[in-house]
Amino acid sequence: MNRFIPAIAAAAVAVAGGAYWLANTQSSATTAFSLPEISNIQTVSSEGADNEHGIVEMVMGADDAQITIIEYASFTCPHCASFHENVLEPLKADYVDTGKVKFVFRDVFFDRYGLWASMVARCGGQEKFFGMTDILMKTQKDWTRAGDPVAISDSLRKTGRLAGLEDDQLQACLQDEDKAKALVAWFQENAAADDVNSTPTLIIDGEKHSNMSYNDLKEILDGKLGG
Repeated sequence: MNRFIPAIAAAAVAVAGGAYWLANTQSSATTAFSLPEISNIQTVSSEGADNEHGIVEMVMGADDAQITIIEYASFTCPHCASFHENVLEPLKADYVDTGKVKFVFRDVFFDRYGLWASMVARCGGQEKFFGMTDILMKTQKDWTRAGDPVAISDSLRKTGRLAGLEDDQLQACLQDEDKAKALVAWFQENAAADDVNSTPTLIIDGEKHSNMSYNDLKEILDGKLGG
């Protein structure tokens, strides 16, 4: 049984001149959080997006897949990095690529570094998002411990360049204050709607599940698929 031990500390996070409040919590098997109050959230244009905040859902798999999995994850959550290496990779090969599962990634923000990582990962759009997410998760220990905010920002830009993005494009993405605020508002709305308070959390066809091994996830999926 997982025991969550909150160590909540509200922190003012500045992104391109805009400031708002996030909460930071750690635990032994997942990372838990409480939803902070965020004021002055601005809505951006929703054209081409999936919601009023203008944020595009990042999705892998067939639209008509029998099962839909939504993962709530943070780029700075160690348990999320482990999930992506040990669970998502075989899940993609066995279920997503074979048309059985549609997988949706939803960002959770504990701190400014996780928000910056999300903005970099989203900078290249849907086409590059999951490839960049894979790199960011696999190198999480490196870039999160790069040092001060400037060093971490530079490390994130390096990941973007590896994905073929130009420095000007990356800078514009990182300085997009409206996008940063919209991402946080979108995260809050999603987490509240799905009663999510830890990462990684999986919503499998509307049912909430905590972090689990691939074998446990496979058992749930095979049961739903009748196999």
